[in-house]
Amino acid sequence: MYKSILVPVDGSSHAEKALAVAVQLAKGTSATLHLMTVAEFPPDNLGLFTGGTPEPFTEEDREKLAAGIKEEAHKVIDQARASVDLEGIEVEEVTRQGSPAKLIVREAENLGVDAIVIGSRGVSDVRGMMFGSVSHKVSHTADCSVITVT
Repeated sequence: MYKSILVPVDGSSHAEKALAVAVQLAKGTSATLHLMTVAEFPPDNLGLFTGGTPEPFTEEDREKLAAGIKEEAHKVIDQARASVDLEGIEVEEVTRQGSPAKLIVREAENLGVDAIVIGSRGVSDVRGMMFGSVSHKVSHTADCSVITVT
């Protein structure tokens, strides 16, 4: 049924549950799993929100931040891989930076996946309750099947 499945992971327990479901689907259909993590850049005026100055980041600050974000993204992927048995499954990794819902949908389209398997809540539960969860946005904008795991 499925040949290609995108699984966004963010280090949350819901993402790990979604990955476990995706692994079962992949084992039953020989599908390729695409593990994806999306790191969000903080806004330029982050200082205003943290009690600091409204000064924008310097290019050096941005480079340091980007390097740290990439390192964290790889840790999230490694943690996800360690949480399930991926033996016999083709797995590809995708790391992006930006708006999670938009990038997940775009990556699904670019890869031509049959389904997205996503956790119902991620690491930013409070933000999701206020602005709508990533899984909700993905399920309403993706052109492929979306399986939301609680």
